[in-house]
Amino acid sequence: MENVTQNPSKLTFSGHDTFHCRHMWLKKGYEFIKEGRRFTDNDAVVFLGVGKNMVSSIRYWMKAFDLINEKDELEPIAHKIFSDDGGWDPFLEDDATLWVLHHNLVKKGMATTYNWVFNELRKEKIEFSKKNYVDFINRKCQLNNIKLTSTNTLNDDFGVFTKMYLRTDLQSKDKEDTFSGILTELDLITEFKKGQESYLVIENKDRDDIPEEILLYAILSDDRFERSVNVRSLEIEDNSLASIFAITRTGLINKIESLSNNKKFKFVKYSDHAGIKELQFEKRIDPLEILNKYYEN
Repeated sequence: MENVTQNPSKLTFSGHDTFHCRHMWLKKGYEFIKEGRRFTDNDAVVFLGVGKNMVSSIRYWMKAFDLINEKDELEPIAHKIFSDDGGWDPFLEDDATLWVLHHNLVKKGMATTYNWVFNELRKEKIEFSKKNYVDFINRKCQLNNIKLTSTNTLNDDFGVFTKMYLRTDLQSKDKEDTFSGILTELDLITEFKKGQESYLVIENKDRDDIPEEILLYAILSDDRFERSVNVRSLEIEDNSLASIFAITRTGLINKIESLSNNKKFKFVKYSDHAGIKELQFEKRIDPLEILNKYYEN
């Protein structure tokens, strides 16, 4: 039986009301909840400055990015990023923050498409179309005895996924466009046409632009790892660094070696004995502390 990366009882291909997450929506959602308001309030549309359907979409994305829990309570990382009083990056001006959000979106898996595309589909098909995506989801559901989702719902979800990462030609000319997807600046996905059909490509790259602290945050956020991590597992496991960040083996090794040589992270050691590469930790550190060190600079 094919592996299901995410708990099949919690598959979600809707909830965003076909709205991709805009650049300022998470900040708006953060301030909204911090004020003690609820998304079901009658005046939520006034406070958030969006339509009724967009209110529920903002709530959906706050959960999908792991910024609020099931009770709509803010998670610690939400305060760390968005607080006007010492927050790391309230207006998402640093691409490192976008990498953190992308990591959380894929890893949490509430929005199933992001988890399955980065962990599985792109490995099956280097280039994939909307039809490839729909066929992939249906096949996984059939193999795991999961009720099929309607094709229209999957088409809509794929459209939202695309807008999260790809700019339109018009948006590419206007870098300040407020309607572009929140993760477009990462350049994770490219698009090309083959005949009349559009294809997406998520190519593995060295990712020199990702700060090493972001990768260390991701490693320490993974409960599967204790005091040592086999580098191979960072390449092949579900929600691995290689899967989430589309990073090459060379890029990964370069980042790990740099971390082990960084005096800020003396608790991190890298060993390579008899071909077995391991990252070792002298002690466990709160992942948010790693991000604190990055944003201190």
